[in-house]
Amino acid sequence: MRVWIQFMLILLLLGSHLSQAQRSRLDSLAEVQINAPTAKDTAFGMKAKKIVPKKLYNFLFRDIYNRNDQGKQVNAIEENPFKIYEGRWIRHVYVTPLNVFGYSVYDSLSKPSNWLDRVGNNLHRATRERTVKNKFLFFEEGDLIDPEKLKDNERYLRQQGIFHDARIVIIPYRNAKDAVDVYVITQDIWSLIPDGSFSALDNFQIGLEQRNFRGLGNSFRNELNYNGQDPRQKLEYASRYLIPSFDKSFISGAGEVFLQRERKIVALKVFRSFLRPETKYAGALEVSYNNIRTFDFKIDSLTNRSVRNYYWSRYFLFDAWIGRSFKLFFGSDQLRQRARFVMALRHSQQTFFKRERTVTDTSNQILQNIKPTLFSIGFSNRRYRRDLLIYGFGRTEDVPVGESFSVIYGNDRAELGQRTYTGLKFSRARYYPVGYFYTLLNLGSYWKNGASEQGIFSLENNYFSPLLPLGKRWYGRQFVNLRFGYGINRFEGEYLNISGQEGIQGISSDELRGTRKLVLGFESVLFSPVNLLGFRIAPFVFTDLGWSSYNQKPFFAGVPYQAYGVGFRFRNENLTFDTFQVRFSFYSGIPDISPPFRMGFDGIAPLRFRDFDISAPEVVPFR
Repeated sequence: MRVWIQFMLILLLLGSHLSQAQRSRLDSLAEVQINAPTAKDTAFGMKAKKIVPKKLYNFLFRDIYNRNDQGKQVNAIEENPFKIYEGRWIRHVYVTPLNVFGYSVYDSLSKPSNWLDRVGNNLHRATRERTVKNKFLFFEEGDLIDPEKLKDNERYLRQQGIFHDARIVIIPYRNAKDAVDVYVITQDIWSLIPDGSFSALDNFQIGLEQRNFRGLGNSFRNELNYNGQDPRQKLEYASRYLIPSFDKSFISGAGEVFLQRERKIVALKVFRSFLRPETKYAGALEVSYNNIRTFDFKIDSLTNRSVRNYYWSRYFLFDAWIGRSFKLFFGSDQLRQRARFVMALRHSQQTFFKRERTVTDTSNQILQNIKPTLFSIGFSNRRYRRDLLIYGFGRTEDVPVGESFSVIYGNDRAELGQRTYTGLKFSRARYYPVGYFYTLLNLGSYWKNGASEQGIFSLENNYFSPLLPLGKRWYGRQFVNLRFGYGINRFEGEYLNISGQEGIQGISSDELRGTRKLVLGFESVLFSPVNLLGFRIAPFVFTDLGWSSYNQKPFFAGVPYQAYGVGFRFRNENLTFDTFQVRFSFYSGIPDISPPFRMGFDGIAPLRFRDFDISAPEVVPFR
């Protein structure tokens, strides 16, 4: 019900102008820059030449994607367009934030074509120029051109979640051969996100999120939920405010308040990431008060099924870490430029004030007070290739390519006795002629009195095929995902669940639990030029196979849990709303799923690639 209301709110707010806005962006990418001649070869391009200075025109109206004449496959740009200006000094930096509808960072003459586009733009507060300059740029006037820094800056802008796309253009200054002007062009996405559901006058939910609050780049979300029939708590409130960067420091901050039935949380966070290889220091500080209602399982003696038992836990959390990166002194120029060694130190403290369960050496160990201090040393080498039509529906996507390796060691002065921790993490991704392969391997465990506890070995493999042309402006991709997890001497109440986003899609079942799991997912997606009120449509088919069990039981004792289905995804890249998805599924071998055929309509957040930056030392998560 909630997703339907959100979907209708979009249509009521924005109306039919979405169709033209999405067409302006995706058609220019898929048609002009992939299959058709570039703007320079068209009559429109000839007209543009007379209006735009020649040098600026050559940058603004070029085909940004290489074309493969044999397969007409979209290839990512590998060369760095800023390389020829390396070492020149920046005379001026010009920032041009474009509004949401009718504009393009690759076509300076693109304008809103109808009054509905203009109305939509008037309802949106465009990003301020000084916001881009002060919060999101790695360079300023007077700096020397660093090609890798500018390429990283384009990627960083696209990652903010408030820009549809971003582009940096360098124009030589005619009166000085060693000087250039830098143009930063960004295009906003619709940042106001309404949300809500309604079932009765005394049972409703209202939410509103502004991803670009007053054009400052900050995110602000508020949500109210009222249920007059709930004896525990009738009114719920949740709020979050995020500042992506305090001026040029690239230090982010967030405040959160959750006053809900299942959780009461007040949290403050300050953090800085290794944004690029030249970033020397990174770290974070978080403090929070938490009152959480969680559950454990008990087997019903009559039905032999799992029954949830709820309880409250109140605790204080302190978490801080700091890291330092170091350049390599060996290897090729490219390796020394992008790769780094990273050392990091982290200390956490989780102190419980209220526990409705008694903590002993054999029960409720996850509720013990812990004080882990962890140290890590690692290696990271990361680059990015630009591509499209992977998780997005036409926007530029920066795909990480590289590897990372880290070793973690530490100790925990836990309530039930001191213990040490050791772990390692390895990840790698490459583009090959047959597609993109990503691998992540984790191994970690606490050690107490020479024995392992809370250990885990996990493996994840992701693959997607090259973009396959399937007719005029139709493209397809194949996706394969594998997730394996093996728990070693886990505490009571710790388990893996392979239903939902971590495994079998579209269901939630307590019977798919265990301390071991293996999930295989296969999906074929067809990216179409068809749009519905500006929402591009992508049909897909999928198959999910999963196994889960506890350590004392055979892993492959029976047939796997299975899901098969077809569906349609709808997304407008000019909006910050989730992707909407209609799915028709058939399930087999899963308890409590009746009937086996189901239809679902939900919203899914756009997927993100895993990167290869090394941040805080962490205990390998059990999921």
